[in-house]
Amino acid sequence: MTATTRDQFLSAAEHLFAEKGFYGASIATIARELGLTKQALLHHFGNKEKLYGEVLRAISERLATSIDTIRTRVSSPAEQLEEMVLAQYRGQIAEQDSARLIMRELLDNEQRADQAGNWYLKDYLEELVSMAQAVQSSGPRSRAQSLALIYQLLGAAHYFAVSQPTLGNIFGRAELANTRACFEGELRRLVRAALQ
Repeated sequence: MTATTRDQFLSAAEHLFAEKGFYGASIATIARELGLTKQALLHHFGNKEKLYGEVLRAISERLATSIDTIRTRVSSPAEQLEEMVLAQYRGQIAEQDSARLIMRELLDNEQRADQAGNWYLKDYLEELVSMAQAVQSSGPRSRAQSLALIYQLLGAAHYFAVSQPTLGNIFGRAELANTRACFEGELRRLVRAALQ
C-alpha cells in the first residue's frame, strides 16, 4: 500500500469514526466507503481497534508537528503555549473530523479506557503541560495545575470548534461568522490572562 493510499484510508476512516464514533463505525461501512471488501481492509490494518489507533496516531503526529514548528519559531514558553492553543483551535476549525474525533475519544471512551494500551494524544498533552510549567510569571505551577490549565484552554478552543454546525443553526450563519472572526482574539486574551 502506498503512502498516499494509506493516507486516503486513514482520512476516510477518520471521517466515519468522527461521524459515528468507534462503536458506530463498522469495518464493513469503512471498507465500503473506501471501495474495499471488509477482508481487504482487515488485511491492511488487522482489526478495527488497530485502524482506529492508526487514525489517532495520524492526528497525534499532526499535533506534534505543530508543536515542533512553533518551538522553532517562538522561544518564550508563554508565547509557545499561546501559539499552540491558537494552532489547535485553527486546526480544529480547518479539520472538523479531527476535532469531532478527539471529542468522541474523550467522551465515548469509557468502555475501552481500562483496556487501552496506547494513549496517542498523551505525548501532545505532556508537551503542553511542560510548556505551562515553564511559564513562571507568578511562581511555579504544579503538574496538576498545569494540566488543569491546559484542559481549560484546549476545552474552550475545542468546544467552540466542534459547535460550529449547532451554533450556525441557533444564531444563523452570519452571526456565527462574526463570532468566529472575534473568537481567536478572545482566545488569545484568555490564554494571556491564564498565564499571568
